[in-house]
Amino acid sequence: MNIYVGNLDYKVSESDLEEVFGEFGTVSSSKIITDKMSGRSKGFGFVTMEDQDEANKAIEDLNGTELKSREIVVNEARPKRNNY
Repeated sequence: MNIYVGNLDYKVSESDLEEVFGEFGTVSSSKIITDKMSGRSKGFGFVTMEDQDEANKAIEDLNGTELKSREIVVNEARPKRNNY
């Protein structure tokens, strides 16, 4: 399952996400979305977990919790929209 993680502190790294979500199960990947020009975090990212039950537990338990002094938003990622 692909999980959206929003309202991230700009100092949060992909390894931070792996560590936090890894407490709930196996993390296949984590990605912080960055600005193409500056390379700075856009304040959100995605975590992929293979096991649906582990992913749902992570979403349920982590949504609204604090990570590096910011309350994060965690939910199932929606499919990417095509912007024509």
